Amino acid sequence: MTNKNNTPWTLVFGAWLIAAMATLGALFMSEIMGFAPCVLCWYQRIFMFPLVFVLAAGLFPLDPKVLRYALPLAVVGLLVAGFHVLLTMGIIPETMAPCRQGIPCKTIQVEWFGFVTIPLLSFLAFLTITGLLLASTIRSSK
Repeated sequence: MTNKNNTPWTLVFGAWLIAAMATLGALFMSEIMGFAPCVLCWYQRIFMFPLVFVLAAGLFPLDPKVLRYALPLAVVGLLVAGFHVLLTMGIIPETMAPCRQGIPCKTIQVEWFGFVTIPLLSFLAFLTITGLLLASTIRSSK
C-alpha cells in the first residue's frame, strides 16, 4: 500500500540516489580508472555534483522549494549531456565543441554493448533526475 503523502519524497529521494551514483561513477572513472575528463565532462560535473547536496538538503524534511534549485541544474546538465552525446555520435561537428586543449570531447573512453558511453550515461542520469523532479512537482501540487 502506497502512502500518497510520501510520493514526492520518494521521487526526490530517487533523484538524489541517481545524482549520488552518477557523482560516484564520475569520480571512480577519473580518480580510480584514470580517465581524464574533457571540457564537456567537466561542465556536466558542474551541474551533477551540486545536485547531491541540494537534493539531500531538501529531503529532511521534504522541502518542495528544493525543486526550484535542483530542476535548473538538472535541465542545463541534460542539455550539455545531450550536446555531448550528439557530438560523440557525429551529428554535431567537432568544430562546435568547446574542447580546444586537452582531451577531445569526441573521445570515447568507455563503450559497453557497442553503444553505451560515458556521455550517454550522463544524459540518461540527467534525464531521469529531471523526470523524477517534474513528477515530484506534479505530485506535490495535487
